[in-house]
Amino acid sequence: MIDILGMSGSLRAASCNTALLHAASDLATPKQRVSRWSDLAAVPPFNEDHEHEPDAAVVALRRAVQRCDALLIATPEYNTTLPGQLKNALDWLSRPDDDNALSSKPVSVIGASQSPYGAQWSQQAVRQVLSACGAELVDAALHVPHCDTAFTADYQLRGDAQRRALVDTLTDLTNAARSAASNAPSSADVS
Repeated sequence: MIDILGMSGSLRAASCNTALLHAASDLATPKQRVSRWSDLAAVPPFNEDHEHEPDAAVVALRRAVQRCDALLIATPEYNTTLPGQLKNALDWLSRPDDDNALSSKPVSVIGASQSPYGAQWSQQAVRQVLSACGAELVDAALHVPHCDTAFTADYQLRGDAQRRALVDTLTDLTNAARSAASNAPSSADVS
């Protein structure tokens, strides 16, 4: 079983990006489990003075990311880039350097927006941050434009091509997680 942690970059209750994670969970195979981390609003602003003794919400976030096999980030787009609260969470996850929860973690970035571009620019910005943090970026991409009409009432994507792209993203992320696990040092390798 590959445990994929979904993180929505939106704080909105009726978020299209949270709906995208619900759709991912519904499309997961029996060998994939997509759970959703939903406490983004609880994470305080990053403060380097507190990185060694962070708030409980930061500790919970780090643990959730460290425990999962892979991370699936669904980002909205605000003013052509990623939301500040998502950037803040990524900063906390990458610090301190010796406890970087994103280092070598397989991560896919998807996104939805009401624009015709489907959060393409914010996805690019998230990938840039993740690359700087040492995450293992999975190339699969999913851009959901006009997201206000892209989902059914029960969080299903209406478009067949988008559903296939989401399944492909989960497959690529699962393969990256399996590869990362097979390349991880075993306890016998550690002296």
